Amino acid sequence: MNQLDQLKQYTTVVADTGDFESMREYQPQDATTNPTLIYKAVQQEAYRPLLDQVLADHGDKGMDDVLDHLLIAFGLRILDIVPGRVSTEVDARLSFDTLKTIEKARKLMSLYEAAGVDRNRVLIKIATTWEGVKAAEELEKEGIHCNLTLLFSFAQAVACAEAGVQLISPFVGRIYDWYKKEEGRDYEGAEDPGVQSVSRIFSYYKKFGYATEVMGASFRNSGQIRALAGCDLLTISPGLLEELQSSEGDLPVQLDATAAQREDLEKISLDQSAFRWLHNQDPMAVEKLGQGIRSFAKDTFDLEALIRNA
Repeated sequence: MNQLDQLKQYTTVVADTGDFESMREYQPQDATTNPTLIYKAVQQEAYRPLLDQVLADHGDKGMDDVLDHLLIAFGLRILDIVPGRVSTEVDARLSFDTLKTIEKARKLMSLYEAAGVDRNRVLIKIATTWEGVKAAEELEKEGIHCNLTLLFSFAQAVACAEAGVQLISPFVGRIYDWYKKEEGRDYEGAEDPGVQSVSRIFSYYKKFGYATEVMGASFRNSGQIRALAGCDLLTISPGLLEELQSSEGDLPVQLDATAAQREDLEKISLDQSAFRWLHNQDPMAVEKLGQGIRSFAKDTFDLEALIRNA
């Protein structure tokens, strides 16, 4: 049995791509997209008809409507392929506005439901700012489940758990990138700061019985994936899915919920000021969160420009 098939036995594998053919090939349970992936996809000839159809149907509306329908068009095609859920992202430019994030999430979900999709098959992706966490807390009460993304600090993870968020996406690779550059050294396996971050969050959630799912994301190499085998979910790019599929040898469980419950951990609770203080004690997390929001916003601007010129 190859390592991808082994991983699927105890971790839900999610495709981190906007490419439909990759999803068909590797048969993930779920799929997740972001503005970068959508922007890259619509520049490919294979996906141009999807954009053309959205423009034909909604091109006379404002840019916000066109973008929303494009996201839903991709999401619907993905849901035809994967048996589980798709994650669709709220505009990163709303990351510091709770009310507008809620409004956008409701609109995206209404478009899915108008297309006949059950809301339990959709996760709304929101950046893990304090405002994003508060938006997700309200949305979860309405039965709109959320995927809190761009998560780098333990403070972000604790706030999400306390808010009852469905799922979080800690960014393993971007944490690794920061420490590799800052410390001038490479990391492998359990020494990898990104792996350590997800392992700590996983243990904390399981120790204190939080239902929030942990989905490791943004991997730089297959070693990071192997070190997190047993995590609730892992979202993996096509290249690394291929590497795992072509790799033989045992892939043992590294994260175990039962073992985590025996760990000696302290439970904490965060209001807004405590969240901001604790998050800001982590310079990596502060830098990478801001950088991530700016990057996703730029790709959204670029996608808008592409649409205007279509």
